[in-house]
Amino acid sequence: MTRVLIVSHDRLGRRMAGPAIRAWEFSRALAAQGHAVTLAVPNQSDLQTAGVEMVTYDARTLADLAGQAEVLVVSGLTLNQYPFLGQLDIPLVVDIYDPFHLENLQLFAGRDMSYREQDNAALLRYLGAQLTLGDFFLCASEQQRDYWLGMLTAYGRVNPRTYDQEADLRRLIDVVPFGMQDEPPRSTRRVLKGVHPHIAADDQVILWGGGIYDWFDPLTLLQSMACIVRERENVRLFFMGIKHPNPHVHRMRMTQRAIQMSQELGLYNRSVFFNDWVPYEERGNYLLEADVGVSLHLAHIETRYAFRTRLVDYIWAGLPMVITGGDTLAEKVEREGAGYTVGYRDVEGTTGAIRRLLDEPDARRARQGCFRALQAQLSWSRAVEPLLRFCAEPYLAPDRETARSALGQPEAQLLATTPLSDRLAKGWRLLRYEGVKALWREVRSYVEIRRGARLGDQMRRSKEEK
Repeated sequence: MTRVLIVSHDRLGRRMAGPAIRAWEFSRALAAQGHAVTLAVPNQSDLQTAGVEMVTYDARTLADLAGQAEVLVVSGLTLNQYPFLGQLDIPLVVDIYDPFHLENLQLFAGRDMSYREQDNAALLRYLGAQLTLGDFFLCASEQQRDYWLGMLTAYGRVNPRTYDQEADLRRLIDVVPFGMQDEPPRSTRRVLKGVHPHIAADDQVILWGGGIYDWFDPLTLLQSMACIVRERENVRLFFMGIKHPNPHVHRMRMTQRAIQMSQELGLYNRSVFFNDWVPYEERGNYLLEADVGVSLHLAHIETRYAFRTRLVDYIWAGLPMVITGGDTLAEKVEREGAGYTVGYRDVEGTTGAIRRLLDEPDARRARQGCFRALQAQLSWSRAVEPLLRFCAEPYLAPDRETARSALGQPEAQLLATTPLSDRLAKGWRLLRYEGVKALWREVRSYVEIRRGARLGDQMRRSKEEK
């Protein structure tokens, strides 16, 4: 039994997004193997699971919890906000399944260049510190692994010591894809057909299975819907979530553009419906009632290294899908015949693919074999095997000492040592683009970072005195 502390940077509860779901499922899988798991979350959570201690954290709480742990698992910008976690003498697992710095290139594409350059430079500093401090890294696909190995090489982590540890470097970085529950979804209640005020029991439902982010392309789907509903009055499109459960996530311009286009096309609240956010344990009901799952995205670098969690849900539910090609899961879907892939901004191709699936007498049943092959690859019990192996026999990276000495003081790298004038400029841009709430969140985040840095200084001085 190993005492494992998992820190979720994302809000965790009945309504949660990918990073929180991943932390939740990691915790459950490790607890099922007999490890003593503490899951630290930034909010008061309404979820519980056997064998996992749930704790709401701040800097002091994290320091106390980390002092008792034998393995620490972090993701996102946790090490930036709480840099003292990178100084502990325990194995550090860094989950880099979500290359957020690539997402931000698209997220901030409409802003002024100085803002974008400052954001990108800060994220690269934070990533560099993570890649230097980690003992073991997790990513979502072999394609991602190649990308991260390149970055690890640039930061000196691919070296004779890590090579001698294991020549294929699987003990430095391994693949833990976003998984699915081992048990198939079960319908517990009706949620759409015959229940939603504008969706009849015999309607056909197209499902957009997650949030509408700026790197996605719901506009092509809406244009396709305008073509489809002219000839089929019983087709409905349902977006499962437009209001992200984490208030710290930037507002997505694409969400408003999608709503506006649906209104302009005369589809809004007639054949197209936008939902706030579906609870995690409820999503199976929606997936089982849908006839087609859709996920479309734009052409940019984020696509190549993405691992679309909504596609995992479609596979879990055996839901035939129409998706844009170009990412790892799209290749699997196309190869196994679980749906159709289309090109970027391909309205005609998307319309045709949706029509073909809607016209099949029983598209789900016809593809059961295709989905079984994919489901076997992506079950959580199988996906987390590299993490389970690590926690069964934790280790420090053989180059830990030399890597960390090259980094210098963690706070110096993890904290944005930005001149006051630049900070004020960033505050003004946040106020201009995001509003007062976003500015206030940034101020609170910075205060918490400073608290974490001071706590790290105290811990280091205490260690030196001993």
